[in-house]
Amino acid sequence: MPVLLFLIDTSASMNQRTHLGTTYLDIAKGAVETFMKLRGRDPASRGDRYMLINFEDVPLGIKAGWKESHSTFMTELRNLQATGLTTVGQSLRTAFDLLNLNRLVSGIDNYGQGRNPFFLEPSIIVAITDGNKLTSSSGVQDELHLPLTTPLPGSELTKEPFRWDQRLFALVLRIPGHASVEPEPLGGVPSDDSAITPMCEVTGGRSYSVFSQRMLNQCLESLVQKIQSGVVINFEKTGPDPPPLEDEVPKPGPQPWHSCHRLIYVRPNPKTGVPIGHWPIPEAFWPDTNSPTLPPRSAHPHVRFSCMDAEPMVIDKVPFDKYELEPSPLTQYILERKSPHTCWQVFVCNSANYSDLGQPFGYLKASTALNCVNLFVMPYNYPVLLPLLDDLIRVHKFKPPVKWRQLFENYLKTMPPYYIGVSSLPGVIMGAPNLLSDNMEYGMSYSVVSYLKKLSQQTKIEYERLIASVAKKVSSEGGIKVRTRGGVVSLAQRRDFTKLLASITGETASLPQELNTTEFSGFQLATLNKSLKHQGFRNAYDIPRMHLLDQLSRMRRNLLSANICRLRGQDPDQLHSVPIAQMGNYQDFLKALPQPLRDADPERPKRLHTFGNPFKLDKKGMMIDEADEFVTGPQNKGKRPPGDSSMQGSGGGGPKRRRCMSPLLRPGRAYTPPVSPAASPSRPALDGKTGFGRFKTFKKRMLIEQLENFLEEIHNRSNNMNHLGGF
Repeated sequence: MPVLLFLIDTSASMNQRTHLGTTYLDIAKGAVETFMKLRGRDPASRGDRYMLINFEDVPLGIKAGWKESHSTFMTELRNLQATGLTTVGQSLRTAFDLLNLNRLVSGIDNYGQGRNPFFLEPSIIVAITDGNKLTSSSGVQDELHLPLTTPLPGSELTKEPFRWDQRLFALVLRIPGHASVEPEPLGGVPSDDSAITPMCEVTGGRSYSVFSQRMLNQCLESLVQKIQSGVVINFEKTGPDPPPLEDEVPKPGPQPWHSCHRLIYVRPNPKTGVPIGHWPIPEAFWPDTNSPTLPPRSAHPHVRFSCMDAEPMVIDKVPFDKYELEPSPLTQYILERKSPHTCWQVFVCNSANYSDLGQPFGYLKASTALNCVNLFVMPYNYPVLLPLLDDLIRVHKFKPPVKWRQLFENYLKTMPPYYIGVSSLPGVIMGAPNLLSDNMEYGMSYSVVSYLKKLSQQTKIEYERLIASVAKKVSSEGGIKVRTRGGVVSLAQRRDFTKLLASITGETASLPQELNTTEFSGFQLATLNKSLKHQGFRNAYDIPRMHLLDQLSRMRRNLLSANICRLRGQDPDQLHSVPIAQMGNYQDFLKALPQPLRDADPERPKRLHTFGNPFKLDKKGMMIDEADEFVTGPQNKGKRPPGDSSMQGSGGGGPKRRRCMSPLLRPGRAYTPPVSPAASPSRPALDGKTGFGRFKTFKKRMLIEQLENFLEEIHNRSNNMNHLGGF
């Protein structure tokens, strides 16, 4: 699940406007929204987690962290304001600490037991800034410095503040205030020369120097493509160069492929969606069971490769890990040699007990199709172990002789002991008993194990504390602190100034000769809070001077007029000043309306609030029986108790309402049936006794009754309108 953290520069310099008419801060907000839209096209973006940090102090600078929702992220992004200083170093440290907060709890760093590439939490930090001078409360800085002190427990176990699965990318806005006449250069976006660029390159990322909106969109598309699951490794050459090819001219001096700082892709399992691995990359030290502490490790492991050709080794029943390298000068050089059947072994210095270079733990090899270079991670010192395991499985059938046991014990002395507990070696030799003794030590002392457990508990407490402080959003007591002068004498206390003042005005300074400099030590001058809403009807100081007369006339009109219709909870002068984001909030408008009055006739069927016919009735409770009775309301399908018909008039419910009968069928009127032509002798007459005749008669009656009901409704409505018009 990738973590995408946006670090937005909210210094005052972000208020400068471009030739597009927007400020740098508006461009930064739009860039974040565009990035999210581009990322949303990928189906893998469903598990993304977004975080937002600005240049304020902790915890106010963390706008969206581990527990905040997507709606909170968008709200905080829109509410950002550029009012602070350019504290890039402190904000970067806050971002790294926030990402590293739960790593000790989850145990993915695996300190002292090797580095597992499949234990990762890929994170990308996208910093959007204007690249101006770095300002802080102590002054202006020329270089970027991250604070060395941090409240995060366990930070001393890693030399750098970042980890090998965290990369920093910077979008440095250089859009001018006036449109440039020169055409934009084609090709890629160049790197910027600001102070944040070296930090990006150290983490495995890069910076972009943005001069136009087109270049910004190009950078965002490039950033979306760089969201990959992987870790960064330093590859360095050891030993002599390989023999040159036939057409190759050897070049003196160091080459770009001798040292590369690149990413290796850790692909997730397509079935589970989680990366699966077997072997770690060894530590750069031999573990000491008597050491009370662990030596700090570098964020990126330094892997050395030898250019001597070797044969790739793979046997059955012994797993291996395969990682693809990011395109680099090293991969280009290996692919140009076109030797997919040979490999270069890789080492970690000081990983062995009696060797500075260490033993090989894998190899670099070009793919068979020569389209990429892969890193194969094998068991430690695999050229010795794999032949032994091959003989154990095929020759000895998991029944090793004494000579084989001696060779295997000699191998265990050269292998770091943590491989037994964290690798797949016990599973390979499971068929052969008594090869690994039960009392073998895993390389860490009891004090180191207890220290790591203590750090895990402290990190969990710090994680909960930070989450709670971010959720509370405690407002900062912002203000300008009054600093004391110390031992500096005030101008009004100097004797030459008092003599000069007395000679000019004839008066002396009335200030006391001795001032208490500690009297106002904690005094602060309040600053303007732009987040507070102006209340012109309650606080007269919120009214600008040029609007005093207009405000007075509005207040007089609102006080004297009694028939002003306004929304509850809003000021009258803000009825027509609703933000665009709240114009479609119809549900809150309905909640603020007063309770509607009850219906005058509750037994009358309710009409639907639908478009179309205004006389449409709710037909859920209608039923028409054979006696042409139209009954409304909920129907009781159960049996009627005896005596219910006699109680209808008293308390057992009102009588059933019948629809108005046709005037032709009312009592007292003679009904003359229409004269029908004589029936044909070849076809029988359809009278009322046949089924088809009854259905046809019933259909005619229904049509007549619907027309009569419609006319009666129109008549009643016209009478009601005339009655209301009389008032």
